[in-house]
Amino acid sequence: MGDARSEVPLAVLQDRPGSPAPPPADPGSDIGQQEKLAPNTGSAASSAPMGECSTEYRVLPSSNADANGVAASAPAPASLRKVSIVPLVFLIFYEVSGGPFGIEDSVGAAGPLLAIAGFLVLPVIWSIPEALITAELGTMFPENGGYVVWVASALGPYWGFQQGWMKWLSGVIDNALYPVLFLDYLKSAVPALGGGPPRAFAVLGLTAVLTLLNYRGLTVVGWVAICLGVFSVLPFFVMGLISLPKLRPARWLVVDLHNVDWNLYLNTLFWNLNYWDSISTLSGEVDNPGKTLPKALFYAVIFVVVSYLYPLLAGTGAVPLDRSQWSDGYFADLAKLLGGAWLMWWVQAAAAMSNMGMFVAEMSSDSYQLLGMAERGMLPAFFARRSRHGTPLVGILFSASGVLLLSSMSFQEIVAAENFLYCFGMLLEFIAFVLLRVRRPDAPRPYRIPLGTAGCVAMLVPPTALIVVVLALSTLKVALVSLGAVAVGLVLQPLLRLVEKKGWLRFAVNSDLPDIGVGHAHAPAAADETLAP
Repeated sequence: MGDARSEVPLAVLQDRPGSPAPPPADPGSDIGQQEKLAPNTGSAASSAPMGECSTEYRVLPSSNADANGVAASAPAPASLRKVSIVPLVFLIFYEVSGGPFGIEDSVGAAGPLLAIAGFLVLPVIWSIPEALITAELGTMFPENGGYVVWVASALGPYWGFQQGWMKWLSGVIDNALYPVLFLDYLKSAVPALGGGPPRAFAVLGLTAVLTLLNYRGLTVVGWVAICLGVFSVLPFFVMGLISLPKLRPARWLVVDLHNVDWNLYLNTLFWNLNYWDSISTLSGEVDNPGKTLPKALFYAVIFVVVSYLYPLLAGTGAVPLDRSQWSDGYFADLAKLLGGAWLMWWVQAAAAMSNMGMFVAEMSSDSYQLLGMAERGMLPAFFARRSRHGTPLVGILFSASGVLLLSSMSFQEIVAAENFLYCFGMLLEFIAFVLLRVRRPDAPRPYRIPLGTAGCVAMLVPPTALIVVVLALSTLKVALVSLGAVAVGLVLQPLLRLVEKKGWLRFAVNSDLPDIGVGHAHAPAAADETLAP
């Protein structure tokens, strides 16, 4: 296949000690635009279909793109782009759900009817719109910056950085939960894991092992997610079959509107049905993202909703209701009531394995997000370095460190804090999505939501209202801590620009990435320099 990029020499600047200083960038030159873009040569590479991911990706029309909005860019080496649709579905499953573990509080807070209705209605007003936006913008910008690039292209690099900061922080907070929950499921068998030094060392060891899986590459993570996903879902399938003779549909209709903990109810639903956009930070590692990403999101939405409703209907319909019992871990008790101790142990083992799956999936997104931000010059260049397995080594280490620092937080504090930060990030995404539809209506989109701009705005009204409700129900402590974290990001971005200006750390834009019309005049980064020895 002809490669248009071969006609443009990549005069890559390498800021190493002792190397000559780069010449000043002409604002009208390629370096001034932060990119090395190829002319339209009419080669086979430049005529790839819109939904295909070949040697280029079709980007927002700019002065450096041809009339069709095509800018040449070099994707990651083929050996690093191995994620196909099946592993991708399970990665999304673990980004969002991981199984029904944690949905028990919805019954305890509001009763069976509202819990079932919540997992039917909320996917329509929240999960589907978020997945659709991820499909459109994730294929429009198939690179590891994900939602950071979406917001930066619509609102500028400052707000792109804020999006990255809030999303990364909420992801790390979320990930701090999983080693803790894993040990909680095991402490009944090993009481020493309930606290003290044994628990601290167990958290450290578990985090180290799961971090190693991420270091070994997305192929390993993807197949681990498939195996863990099948193992985690199977016991609930068996439990549902066993419950059939005992089902009493009238039990599903029990409701007491005067005895509803709305804060716990909404936070539980929201926490179990969000993070669909997290997979966008892996877009640069996916084979043919223009086709693969929308399909994977479609299958994952169905998978997640069914994995919640099936055990919820079985548990509430087969056993007399005692709302005080419906809290984290109650599915294991239900399994024992319905099938015996063997099924309870299976559910507990599945819960433990599910937490491992959620950890590796979330860490993958968090670390590749940092890599994507570094490739856009928002973070120091060392964040863009890849290991010999093609993984973002520095991003993985930073994310693992954040998990260890936050692992002492309680479950309720983690859920509330991450939901608060996540809501702010989603508001920026919604604004960016609408602005890109208005300002760039003709930009190539391999997948496009089949609605006009007005229809898209209408689609976003219910999820925006939900965000307002979730924020309003937050406790004062959670609000103050979360707003403090947001304030850190507001200051951190100007500080990083000062560090760059003083030359204390090197910042660089990946020369293979296409122009999105924003950014600073960094020197392009060498593709081969991003590989760590």
